[in-house]
Amino acid sequence: MNSLSHVDCVGRAKMVDVGEKPVQRRVARASGRISLAPTTIKLIRENLIKKGDVLTVAQIAGVQAAKRTSDLIPLCHPLQLDSINVEMELGEDCVAVTSEVHCEGKTGVEMEAITAVAAALLSIYDMCKAVDKSMVIGDIRLIEKVKQNV
Repeated sequence: MNSLSHVDCVGRAKMVDVGEKPVQRRVARASGRISLAPTTIKLIRENLIKKGDVLTVAQIAGVQAAKRTSDLIPLCHPLQLDSINVEMELGEDCVAVTSEVHCEGKTGVEMEAITAVAAALLSIYDMCKAVDKSMVIGDIRLIEKVKQNV
């Protein structure tokens, strides 16, 4: 028996067959952060980054990315998402991003939650790269995944 669900018996990648699985309420939460120079944090806080409102653009990027996860990650199933929430917290030397994704389906939404965080962080990087060469994206992780019978 193969212990990896995305690999067939001869080691080739395959999409998991979820056809026989029951529809369940699925929720996943993820987080990550980008460290920035204090001067960059100040520019973001005062909305003085030339490309625009960094946190709003990043939030929209995260939502869009969650919706397009199956286009980006080859073996992910396309899902009908019910809810995507992406939040930013501006700290003294970083922006922390969290996401929460909900759906009713046969497979989980953890990849959508993680992708939302990654895209939001990349968007912040893109918008701030002209003023901050020291940025570091990290600590992207799944916080929680839940499935409940409907």
